[in-house]
Amino acid sequence: MHADNSHHLIAAAQRRHETTRAKATQALRDLDREGGAVTFQIIAQKAQVSRSWLYTQPDLCAEIRRLRDLQRGAIGAPLPASQRSTDESLRRRLEVANARVRDLTAENQRIRQQLEHALGRLRASTTAR
Repeated sequence: MHADNSHHLIAAAQRRHETTRAKATQALRDLDREGGAVTFQIIAQKAQVSRSWLYTQPDLCAEIRRLRDLQRGAIGAPLPASQRSTDESLRRRLEVANARVRDLTAENQRIRQQLEHALGRLRASTTAR
């Protein structure tokens, strides 16, 4: 009877799986960082894996779809991850824009009041003649 060496096969399969996942993850990170288009086909080619295998990996599949959808929503070429706005910076820009709108509204109101007074004086001076 031969010794059971199946644990070597199992370990080799596990290492191959981990290596394949690492390659796919790295390809995904590289494309995102560079701002390249993220699709299942491109990731599969860069990582040298099959597209069908990518679809069987729920976390990788979800990340590819998320990045792809992000890029589809963007106009023009996709931005690299380092150039994308953070939620905090977008909030800050919105706060600044809202403050500017408030300032312009107040200035507009002051100018309207000045115009009302000027028109009132003009009317008073023309009716007094």
